[in-house]
Amino acid sequence: MIKIYKTDIDTDTLSEIHEFEKGSWINVTKPKKDEIKLLSQHVNIPESDILSFLDEEEQARTEVEDNYRLIVLDIPSFERHATYNVRVTSPLVIIHVRDDYIITLSSKETDLLNDFIEGKIKKFHTEMKSRFIIQIMLQVANAYIKDLKSINEETNKSEKALKKSTSNNDLLHLMHLQKSLVYFSTSLRSNDVVLEKLQKIDLIPLYDEDIDVLEDVIIENKQAIEMASIYSSILSSTIEVFGTIISNNLNKIMKFLAGFTIVISIPTIVASFMGMNVPLGDFETNPLSFFLVVIIAIASSILAASILKKKNML
Repeated sequence: MIKIYKTDIDTDTLSEIHEFEKGSWINVTKPKKDEIKLLSQHVNIPESDILSFLDEEEQARTEVEDNYRLIVLDIPSFERHATYNVRVTSPLVIIHVRDDYIITLSSKETDLLNDFIEGKIKKFHTEMKSRFIIQIMLQVANAYIKDLKSINEETNKSEKALKKSTSNNDLLHLMHLQKSLVYFSTSLRSNDVVLEKLQKIDLIPLYDEDIDVLEDVIIENKQAIEMASIYSSILSSTIEVFGTIISNNLNKIMKFLAGFTIVISIPTIVASFMGMNVPLGDFETNPLSFFLVVIIAIASSILAASILKKKNML
């Protein structure tokens, strides 16, 4: 899908247009082959290059070509499964085509750029290309921070649920959250390298205000890196603690079952001794012998149970 937007200088509003005009923003999401061909013809970028940018394994990086300048960032996204969603990352490609267009290219649906389309971003103009690129980077950093806070909230909910019942689903949910934090940490560090590079080299023309915004982006990204590191440590400790608790609970159950087995086996042992085919003298002919056997069995079981109780086996 290709959508083209341009800011009206007179009204200072963003509107969708249907032609590839200079100074416009071309937003490309999950393009088809004919759309890739159309884009290639209008912006003069080889189809092979555009196809390579759509690789889901594309790493965060920068690149300078004769016809365009490329910035690839990792952004938060979802992988939807039957019973749960896993937070992962996917590449967002930003292409600065000469002084004509800004192209955003993504192989997955993302709502990261919706704030630009809905007019929620202040001082946003499609013709201010350098500022636009930096504003996208700020949106990416803020999206990571928002998702990291959401992961922390989900961790706390799962922790409360596990205190009541050590459900496998809750443990699996924590495992998926930990997996998401690994993805986030790796991608945030890659983005940090790109941001530092933009600050040091003249990849895109930056004005004084742009430099200030870029510094804010770097600060936000580093904050997200720190948050991911802290939450990952907390989550690892939580999973380890609950793993120990589950193991300890299992040991308690096994110990209880062993003690219970000993107690209930004593009546069987007593009855077996009394039922042997050997003479028992007067005890054998005594009409109260059965009740005596029962009393001996019960008393022995109670004695064994009290001893095991003192040893914390019951």
